[in-house]
Amino acid sequence: MTELLAVDAGGTSTRAIVLSSDGRCLGFGTSGAGNPISSGPEHVAHQVTTAVGRAMRQASITQLDGVAVLAMAGSRASAPTDWIAPRLVQAGVRGPLVFESDLLATFCAGAWEPDGYAVVAGTGAAAIRVRGGRQEAVADGIGWLLGDAGSGFWIGRRVARAVAAQLDRRGPATALTGALLESLGIPADTTPLSPAGRPEALGALLEAVYAARPIDLARFAPLVFEVGDDPVASAIRADARAALRTSLRSIHRLDVSGPVVTGGGVLGRLGLDVAGLDGMREVRRVTDGSAGAAVLALRHHGVAVDALMFERVRTSLELVRTSSPRDPVS
Repeated sequence: MTELLAVDAGGTSTRAIVLSSDGRCLGFGTSGAGNPISSGPEHVAHQVTTAVGRAMRQASITQLDGVAVLAMAGSRASAPTDWIAPRLVQAGVRGPLVFESDLLATFCAGAWEPDGYAVVAGTGAAAIRVRGGRQEAVADGIGWLLGDAGSGFWIGRRVARAVAAQLDRRGPATALTGALLESLGIPADTTPLSPAGRPEALGALLEAVYAARPIDLARFAPLVFEVGDDPVASAIRADARAALRTSLRSIHRLDVSGPVVTGGGVLGRLGLDVAGLDGMREVRRVTDGSAGAAVLALRHHGVAVDALMFERVRTSLELVRTSSPRDPVS
């Protein structure tokens, strides 16, 4: 039996699975952020090899000769592999290396069927159409500067802008202000003015926000779910749902019928309405793309993944995941 490797590298964590060619997951390992676009290749190479090493130890193997699938953001089949391939060889991974889209892994984590759709909203956001088991079209997922509408960053930026507008006397009062200032350790008293004539709380907010990376605004996104029926927060949530639906609608085709797989922590809390989009049979929620990366590894090995094989992957993955040593995320 040949051992295969599947890696699901996300914006906040990386997950590696060693599995046999009959669909049984044998080892599971985790590490830190695995998006080479936002975290950099060197950091991601370390995280991937760390997760792979942990999975191989649980599987009790020191060398892996089967195909290795890396599902991550921005993957291209023709992209250079010199930033990661030598590190994997040192870790004992000797088989062919294949890059896949993290979005396709999300779809395959929730559907064995060849056709359908996936929508992901975590730190970033995107939607894809899948036909014949391959990603055929994608909408958004173009990064925090130009897109990712409905994502954690997009929501977090809206939160920060709404709070800044209230403190600057340009926007309505919102419960988000107290929640955001508290999260940053800034006194919520807006009365004291700085020598420049601005509320001191606004000055402290500006200093904290501009000192961080833009993508770090995503950490403010949970606040829109925590302040209840605040009108400003409700409007942000509604706009995020509408943006994600727009991305999905833009790639919808009547001749592609199948499930809609949703992933990402933000979308898990927002929910997604697919009413009126013909051919979308049901919405299936997944927590990450680990099972999908395993499915892709099997397919690249030449294994046909049907409903029975899919269930074997998911069931055995849950077993090794729960029994995996709790290594610290590095």
